[in-house]
Amino acid sequence: MVGLQGCGKSTWVREHLAATHAVVSKDHWPHARHREARQRRVVAQLLAEGRSVVVDNTNPAPEDRTPLVAAARAAGAAVRAVWIDTPLETCLERNEARTGRARVPVVGVLATRGRLVPPNTEEGFDRIDVVREPP
Repeated sequence: MVGLQGCGKSTWVREHLAATHAVVSKDHWPHARHREARQRRVVAQLLAEGRSVVVDNTNPAPEDRTPLVAAARAAGAAVRAVWIDTPLETCLERNEARTGRARVPVVGVLATRGRLVPPNTEEGFDRIDVVREPP
């Protein structure tokens, strides 16, 4: 998954992939140290077990996605990116409606937006799907 906080990634995953894929997200371990390393271990373990995996994080830049693509390739799995391309204003509105730890500081959303590079096949993806809200 690729997209800003509040763009609808988790909703899309729940509606389209949760029944068939193991869902991994650093949000599942909010207090854990070394969440990135933990995520990599969990993804590699699930792939080694032959499971289909979806990583439900922002993954805004190629350097965020490279280890995930590499893990999938090492396991012989197909690699797909789903970019939820939602306007920044919509993401900010949805984020504002969140409560507690689910709400990301606005500066965090803007920082992610500043790092966002749309996924491309040169990163090793077999397929890239772009999901946009209907007008």
